[in-house]
Amino acid sequence: MVFKKAEIELSLQEEQKQIRDGRLKEDNPLDTSETFKKLCEACRRGDLKGCQEAITEGANINARDAFDYTPLILASLCGHFEAVQFLLEAGALCERDTFQGERCLYNALNDKIRKLLLEYDYSKSSDPLQPLAAHITSLLTIEQPQTSDIVVTADSESFRLHKFLLSARSPYFSKKLATTPDSTIWKLPSSLPPQSFDISIRYLYFGEIPNDVGGGPGTGFTEDQVLEGLDKISKHLEIRSLWDGILESSDRRLARQRRTDEVEKGREQIESWFDDNVIRHKLVTDTDKADDVKWDRDNAIFADILLRADDPEDADFTNSGEPVPTTRSTLGPLNGIPIGPSSKTSRSPSRARASRRSVLFPCHRAMLLRSELFNTMFSSSFREAQSAKHLNIVLVDCTPAVLEIVLRFLYTERTDVPLEHALDTLYAADLLFIDKLKTRAAVVISTLGSGNVSQIPSRLDAAETPVTDRKEEELDIYEIIRAAWLLHVTRLEEFGARYIALRLESFIDEPEFEEIVKESAGRIQGRQETDTIELLDDIRYYLSERFRLRFEDAGIDEMLEEDVKTEEEQQMEKVWQDQRFPVMDDGTEAGSLDKGVPKENASDATIAETIQTGKIRTLDGEEVEDELEEEAKNYQILLGKIDRLLEKLKLDA
Repeated sequence: MVFKKAEIELSLQEEQKQIRDGRLKEDNPLDTSETFKKLCEACRRGDLKGCQEAITEGANINARDAFDYTPLILASLCGHFEAVQFLLEAGALCERDTFQGERCLYNALNDKIRKLLLEYDYSKSSDPLQPLAAHITSLLTIEQPQTSDIVVTADSESFRLHKFLLSARSPYFSKKLATTPDSTIWKLPSSLPPQSFDISIRYLYFGEIPNDVGGGPGTGFTEDQVLEGLDKISKHLEIRSLWDGILESSDRRLARQRRTDEVEKGREQIESWFDDNVIRHKLVTDTDKADDVKWDRDNAIFADILLRADDPEDADFTNSGEPVPTTRSTLGPLNGIPIGPSSKTSRSPSRARASRRSVLFPCHRAMLLRSELFNTMFSSSFREAQSAKHLNIVLVDCTPAVLEIVLRFLYTERTDVPLEHALDTLYAADLLFIDKLKTRAAVVISTLGSGNVSQIPSRLDAAETPVTDRKEEELDIYEIIRAAWLLHVTRLEEFGARYIALRLESFIDEPEFEEIVKESAGRIQGRQETDTIELLDDIRYYLSERFRLRFEDAGIDEMLEEDVKTEEEQQMEKVWQDQRFPVMDDGTEAGSLDKGVPKENASDATIAETIQTGKIRTLDGEEVEDELEEEAKNYQILLGKIDRLLEKLKLDA
């Protein structure tokens, strides 16, 4: 045992030395930035929206604060299940054989969170880029559909590769293919061992660097010759990090870190190539002319398919009164090979009417295979899978902005979904069978209203803020709920019910709310008179949570159950009220910490009156003594309105 302890201490000392020398990065570095503090505070409160904003601003989700706490530990310690789930999905680490991982598990407030931490797929949380790396590596072995466009031969072996990946990952290939983009065959010198080139190519395709480089009897080359070949190839292809990785492959910790760094570096290279080629050369044209576009198969960005997205029919296609350009804004063909339509459409100054717009993206089937829909399409005998002189055009049922989000995910694993496009992205991801992007879009939507029932926006702030300035009011919660039903997204079903419950007084009298309740009831097959209505059940649950938390915060846990008070209890309450609101010399009650402060469930008129007069009224206008009585009555009022709505709809739930 003593020997084992000494061995661990020696290992930690060596690790710290490597960190100080800059050879090894710390898994949980200290972060004192304001952005990270914002993330930690949001985790303490269980504020999903705050977490989302901080991560979007660049906060390191696995850093630690001055007290040695990571965001995941804080969310776990404070009992915010949904915040813990959100952090894990965003890439937070909880490795059981590390100090911080053990702390996170030990400090979990309840078994529900502890079970989530233990059962969560570690490979997904620790390496969010693994799906991208695994797909690119698989391109070397996929036989159907065939997506390679160049064959490299080494001795008697051949490698079917992809020009766009070679160009993105290797400066040598980038320059070579820029001068001869129509090359389809490249032969290696016979003096180079095929094993060396195989390792190099697998490295470019995000494969792991092996501990055993090969060579030996039966291969025709010794291990030293393979290593010498790797040294030459890494210099020739300008990928010296490959050689550095081979030298450090014996150190497990360093090898894992280098692997993570290389995948991230490769992702950045592909994203840069994606922006400079796919996005830069997208074609904007009139919708009625989109099918007539002729894009040559031999092009300098190696595209082999065109994806088309049309703007909605009622969209505004002009910017400051100018018509949208109908041709690509490039300077002509690249390196003598056209990359777009073979002819250009003139832009007449007299044209003032804006037409419906379509955008065509030049893409690579190798990356589109990450979508099950495209994988099936390109593996079939349909026209989209066949080769022709000009690229086939595939129409995707989404807007151009959403299609760009989808393509960026397929090429780079980026899931930065703006809120304004989140719902459309959800539908597009479901259409294309891209589960991770679908989940991410659902997370973006569900963080808008805050994921914790205790995080209700202040009505005092709301009263002073115009509705147009409140981003939450831009949310069409009914559309969100219908999308959740249609696409079977449980997260959004729960979010919709919670969102409405926290603001039920604003929704309960709306005709749209009545309609969504009828739809929820209609979703029950073989409905019986006593069946529950799922949406209303969830709303009732979150409504009770909302008011329960109010009473817990006030220190009166059983307020909802108290209908009759004893004489002694009434006397004690009067003494308590006198202490809170003493009578001033002029006969009026002095203010208290919460007297006169409007509650979240008050109407705007009630809020205004409360601010001006200090009187507290319930939702139906009844004046009450204090906020606790107001909360209890408001809870019963809202439940009564739900019951009356059910009576009106002739539903028994």
